Amino acid sequence: MVGIATSTAYNTVLNGMLTAQAAQTKATQQISSGETASDLQGYAGQADTLLALQSVQQQTNSYLANSQTTGDVLSAQDLAFTQLNESASSATTAITDALSSGSGDTLMQSLGTGFQDAVSALNTSYNGQYLFSGGAVNTQPTTATSLSDLTTGAPISSLFQNGDNVSTAQLNSSTTVQTGFLANQLGTNLYTAYQSIASYVQTNGSFSNPLTTAQTTFLQGTLASFKSANTQLTTSQAQNGLVQQQVTSAQTELTDQQTTLSGLVGNISTPNLAQASTNLEQAQMAIQASSQAFLALQTSTNTLMSLLQSAGT
Repeated sequence: MVGIATSTAYNTVLNGMLTAQAAQTKATQQISSGETASDLQGYAGQADTLLALQSVQQQTNSYLANSQTTGDVLSAQDLAFTQLNESASSATTAITDALSSGSGDTLMQSLGTGFQDAVSALNTSYNGQYLFSGGAVNTQPTTATSLSDLTTGAPISSLFQNGDNVSTAQLNSSTTVQTGFLANQLGTNLYTAYQSIASYVQTNGSFSNPLTTAQTTFLQGTLASFKSANTQLTTSQAQNGLVQQQVTSAQTELTDQQTTLSGLVGNISTPNLAQASTNLEQAQMAIQASSQAFLALQTSTNTLMSLLQSAGT
């Protein structure tokens, strides 16, 4: 009976010590790592919830990163639209000034600069990829370089080599927006307006000073084409701006969602450090108490064995 009781006592003390050591290890790990557990098994019944939250969190982070890139692309396109509009408006201004002064001396020089600005805008790139390329991101959307390219006899369409794929962006799980524009759709009307003047000069010679009646009548008739091109480009820029607003709103919503998800994940995965510290102290005290109990039991057992041996002799 004494042997059985002693064995039971030893087991009880050892089990208590092992339990306390496990609690100490867990609390120490939580404090040092800042995580409730080192693997999913440690989260017990909350593991499925944690996995689901982390999955949504990863998707949200991905949408947010994409929206930031999309926002940058739209900003670059907005600058290109501004440059295209300035090309059309500067041409209108140059023609109006020539008509007002009666002199065509500098008109073609001004129009040439304006046209080159339009070409540069249509060939705008972002991160090494052409924005208005319709999917052909490594190919310049327009091959034109100067007004002379408009009078070769080839159709204006031959000056554009963009594809037909209009880019889109997915802002969240339920919203996809069109973000792309095609160079040929943006530039054809503007190129046509410039072509009419370049062709006139090629056929009739340079504008004179003073302008002739025929030159004046012709230039007056070109203003409507540039104004029409300007209106078209302004409309496209406004569409780009509306998408920018959608992207900004989506970014705000995604950021809020990201913050909420981080809090929910943290409630599960981040330990209560104050409680973990308390648990560590209690575990250390339990280990100390178990050690003392083990030593006391060992001393008691040794004493009892000595008495039994003395009685036997």
